[in-house]
Amino acid sequence: MKNVKRILALVLTAAMAFTAVACSDPTAQPDAGSTDAAVSKEDGSYDQVTYAYCTFNNIPTEEDLDEVEEAINKITREKIGAEITLMPIQIFEYSSKINLALQGGEKIDIFESLGDFGSYVSTDMCYDITDMIDTYAPGAKEIVGDSWLEACKSNGVLYGIPTMKPIALTPMLIYRQDIADELNIDMSKVNSIEDVTSVLETVKAGHPDMIPLAAVQTGEIGLSTNYGEVDFLNDDRYKPIGVLMGDDLTVTDLYGTDRFKDLCKLVRGWYNNGLVMQDAATTNSAAAETMSSGNYFGYLAAYSYPEEDTAVSLEAQVAGYDLGAKIIGDAYLSTSDINAITFMIASTTDVPEAALKFLDLTYTDPEVINLLIYGIEGRDYVKNADGSVSYPEGQDAATVPYTAQLSCGTLGNFFNMYQMGVANPDSLQWELDQNKNAKTSPAMGFTFDSSNVKTQYTAVLNVISQYLPGLICGSLDPDTEIDKFIQALNDAGYQDILNEKQAQLDAWKASK
Repeated sequence: MKNVKRILALVLTAAMAFTAVACSDPTAQPDAGSTDAAVSKEDGSYDQVTYAYCTFNNIPTEEDLDEVEEAINKITREKIGAEITLMPIQIFEYSSKINLALQGGEKIDIFESLGDFGSYVSTDMCYDITDMIDTYAPGAKEIVGDSWLEACKSNGVLYGIPTMKPIALTPMLIYRQDIADELNIDMSKVNSIEDVTSVLETVKAGHPDMIPLAAVQTGEIGLSTNYGEVDFLNDDRYKPIGVLMGDDLTVTDLYGTDRFKDLCKLVRGWYNNGLVMQDAATTNSAAAETMSSGNYFGYLAAYSYPEEDTAVSLEAQVAGYDLGAKIIGDAYLSTSDINAITFMIASTTDVPEAALKFLDLTYTDPEVINLLIYGIEGRDYVKNADGSVSYPEGQDAATVPYTAQLSCGTLGNFFNMYQMGVANPDSLQWELDQNKNAKTSPAMGFTFDSSNVKTQYTAVLNVISQYLPGLICGSLDPDTEIDKFIQALNDAGYQDILNEKQAQLDAWKASK
């Protein structure tokens, strides 16, 4: 059955060119009142929907994936008159494969943005669902809410639905609990990135051979999550070009602010005193790898889960060391935080209604989303007495036939998923409260179109790559290098980008 379906998908590709509808063509939308395929079809035929999703786990074999697919199709044939072809893709190659597939006309109906929302919109790869969502995905709309959907619009057009998950990222210090206990470090006194200094000094004094702070990734030791109330205006938070700060709708040069200079000076002090990894600006090792060596005390990052849950979830990645997590800042939500993982309907789809109906099920139907995340009960996971799930005895994520458990924050509705290991309703409530209570950017819903300044963007990003890692990792002296950095940015066309952002932001505000 699986092979037949995949052959059928290829055959259907030829017909898709005649029915393709680009993002910018709202006139070709289907009748919002259509009731076709609301339930299983009498003639036994079903709309064919291909769902391309990223996985951080192993790709299952064709046979193992087929069982999960068939279990989902038993639901979708009856509920929405459709059959689903699952297309799991490894995270590291997801964006490139999706782009190639969409450009080449491959049968993909649903895909996720993974940080490229603006790019998919500007290249007409996604479908306008503005007039469809009320009819074909009313459940998802209600669950996500209008304010989050605003983040998935461009020029007033809705192009996708964001994942419903703990999304309000909170800055944290992740640390070795055993070392903190040994040195009697009082984490209740650590409430800001500035407070981290005394912790690192204590660790260095107690363990001179240990490096207190690791890089979280190449060229980043955690400063990007500690700028405060900053909206990066759709840029990569690790390479921002013109931001909003606080409630002000004035596009600002982050690198010229006192906040940026003060943070760079803070880290420069860490670097000079041996408190931070000396090659953090250039290392290819991520935090999990370096922490696993046992030579590092902690790292700075941002997570959307409670402290205890965050620490426990990370322990398996750091060779089993007991970890602690301490919040050192407040969560802040911007457009790009929400639309970073947005599920979109491909503009080349021949079944937009069926695709949107299935997408709706990933938010509203617990059975569907748990099949996608955990696979087949008894084979891929078992239920515990408290309602949580675990891998079958003697198995783990690497050996079960199917799991996408590490993708739990990138698919559908997180709050309908089983919890792994131990059920903790208090944690779920904390996460919902964080989403609700996090401060929100005044430009929520604004999406920047960089097409008018593409040349400047390329030049500016090259300058950022040259200076920023050294400044935020401590290896460059901010007293001498920030001015050089800003001059190089301006020479590359930096102000052109800031001016274009401001013009678009002003127009967006005027249209509200």
